[in-house]
Amino acid sequence: MRTFNLPANSLMRSKDFLFGVATSSFQIEGDRKGRETCIWDTFCAQSGKISDNSNGDDACRHIEKWKDDVELISSLGVDAYRLSISWPRVMTSDGDVNEMGMQFYVNLVDELVRRGIKVFVTLYHWDLPQHLEDNGGWLNRDTAYAFEKYATAVASTLGDKVYAYATLNEPFCSAYLGYELGVHAPGLTGVGRGRKAAHHLLLAHGLALRVLRATCPNSLHGIVLNFSTCHPATNNEEDKIAAKLADEYHNQWYLKPVIDGQYPSIIHQLRDVDRPDIEEGDMDIISQPIDYLGINYYTRTVYKATPSDSADVNFGFEIVEPTNTPLTAMGWEITPDAFTELLVNLHQQYALPPIYITENGAAMDDEMIDGEVNDVDRIDYFNSHLNAVNVAIEAGVDIRGYFAWSLMDNFEWALGYSKRFGIVHVDYDTQKRTLKQSAHVYSELVKNRINGTLAV
Repeated sequence: MRTFNLPANSLMRSKDFLFGVATSSFQIEGDRKGRETCIWDTFCAQSGKISDNSNGDDACRHIEKWKDDVELISSLGVDAYRLSISWPRVMTSDGDVNEMGMQFYVNLVDELVRRGIKVFVTLYHWDLPQHLEDNGGWLNRDTAYAFEKYATAVASTLGDKVYAYATLNEPFCSAYLGYELGVHAPGLTGVGRGRKAAHHLLLAHGLALRVLRATCPNSLHGIVLNFSTCHPATNNEEDKIAAKLADEYHNQWYLKPVIDGQYPSIIHQLRDVDRPDIEEGDMDIISQPIDYLGINYYTRTVYKATPSDSADVNFGFEIVEPTNTPLTAMGWEITPDAFTELLVNLHQQYALPPIYITENGAAMDDEMIDGEVNDVDRIDYFNSHLNAVNVAIEAGVDIRGYFAWSLMDNFEWALGYSKRFGIVHVDYDTQKRTLKQSAHVYSELVKNRINGTLAV
């Protein structure tokens, strides 16, 4: 059986380093009748939006099978489980708490804590209640204050039993994919919409952060951002500038306001009509200190310079699709070196709090043969990326933990059930869970760590 070949003296081989698995509510929960409608329900109902014409009505039926799923998580020996709360499950359209929906998370968190598993809760993993979208969604500043009220309800209920809260998961995806490109819910387009949505999401983060810190002073509080290292297609100066602009627009746009209280300089290249409405005090709210930064990483992106009238966001950069290189089933390059580069660069560029790798993993073309999934390609992906994290730690980056994405196969947004990221295989007809070989290898690493800190 393959194993992960982290160096013998790696700090990641110590029990001081946290290992976990992650999921999100809409992707696994099912139980459509137990919650309000969200923007992904509406998006799935539109013809041609989901590649296999599926939806999240059943997903992995986690609401029904949660006890079995907690047992499965526990069997892996991981330290932590990262989950998200379904906003439309715990809050009604009238703004009241849905007690039955909230109780589900109380029971789930209590059982995880009872088993000694640290709970990382994400408040927003893209499933905005549809009634808020009907009033403008993230284009409406009021949504940030609705989020503050929702955060208050969750924090007041779950309290310090949650080890770490994250306000948002990947606001880039919510804003850029959902309101600018339109390939994710709610399917709107336009640079101005994307930038406005991003600002209101970050404002929501800041508003919720104040509530979380006041209500749960013994928990950690942060935000989860996704990054894709931006590389130039050639050594030409034009392509280098294109990659830098792309990095500001897609990566730094979400981190720099949180850490430095300002948007990157590319904001000045936006047309006036496309710039977000930044009110007095907004940046102070957004840039409150966080206890940790969650980083999600999957691949790098390559950019070339292009005339501004044909660029994807009118700034003279365009993605170059990978060729003649190993890819995941998503068509993404497998680039662990770029992962190390990202972590080291962010460490050098910002005064960052401790980092958790809150998502890393790969969709692969899994095959179930004789009741087993021997996903060697996924094992190799994890191995190379765990080593990439280790190199960053050795370079001085303060990384405290790593979460494999994902615990189980699930609803992969616009791609439906056609792509599998899980270390646990899910038969969507029978709902049977089967540990893939990657789960066994990951569990072996986790269970064979030592107590105390290893010397580098």
